[in-house]
Amino acid sequence: MGSFELRFKKSVAKDLRRIPNKDVKRILKRIEALSKEPRPAGSEKLSAQERFRVRQGIYRIIYEVRDQELVVLVVKIGHRREVYKRS
Repeated sequence: MGSFELRFKKSVAKDLRRIPNKDVKRILKRIEALSKEPRPAGSEKLSAQERFRVRQGIYRIIYEVRDQELVVLVVKIGHRREVYKRS
């Protein structure tokens, strides 16, 4: 399996601004690891969507895996209490 390219929705930058810097560093490390293994142990497929989520502390990273293009698209990052709400 090759390395996956990481892509981010524009709204992810806004999501990250709301999170303390020490947590952002951990989240970005976790996202970087997704380029090597897009479905790591602990990731879960979201039931109603073609998306996955991975936990990093109290935060959740929601992303899509596009196997044909070798792309991981990070869709949303947020606190576990708020990340699943539709905007």
